[in-house]
Amino acid sequence: MADAPLLVVITGPSGAGKDSLLAHLKAAGWPYYYALTATTRPPRSRERGGVDYHFVSADGFELMLQQGELLENAVVYGQRYGVPRAPIRKALDEGKGVLLRTDVQGARYIKSIIPSTVTVFLIPPSSEELERRLRSRAEDSPEQMELRLRTARQEMEVAAEFDHQLVNDDLARCAAELETILAQERARPGRKPALV
Repeated sequence: MADAPLLVVITGPSGAGKDSLLAHLKAAGWPYYYALTATTRPPRSRERGGVDYHFVSADGFELMLQQGELLENAVVYGQRYGVPRAPIRKALDEGKGVLLRTDVQGARYIKSIIPSTVTVFLIPPSSEELERRLRSRAEDSPEQMELRLRTARQEMEVAAEFDHQLVNDDLARCAAELETILAQERARPGRKPALV
């Protein structure tokens, strides 16, 4: 079913530029459904509910979990995150490809339950640039920042586990490389549909 829509998971360490890449693709008019993650963490200064994340209460998240509404979920840096299943299933059923971003453990889990998922690991251009990106947010405590940096270094060590690796040093170039990867994936003989 080479014409079946793709389920694409963008992953990588915090600060690799997952959100920036997806925003670039959206602005460029990529015809995908952009899945939003639900989270219990408060919004950062420039984030908007329903655009960047679904910001939910702890009780709301727990209800989604109990009702089986989440494709995957995890606790990351002390906050709960999960990917709502229904909008992804609807987009795929309508023949629309899906792009979503999640942390490394979420990407692993989705790939384990939906083997036809295409996983793309974003790599920052250097560890120095990764640290600069994380520190420029200026919204984490020093302890939180150290945890993010330590976790990012550990996650970088497993990049080869994923289907594709992309260095995110320039958004336009990274998007063009991703477009090539996804064209190759769509054309791959024997590709199975993503059953969510």
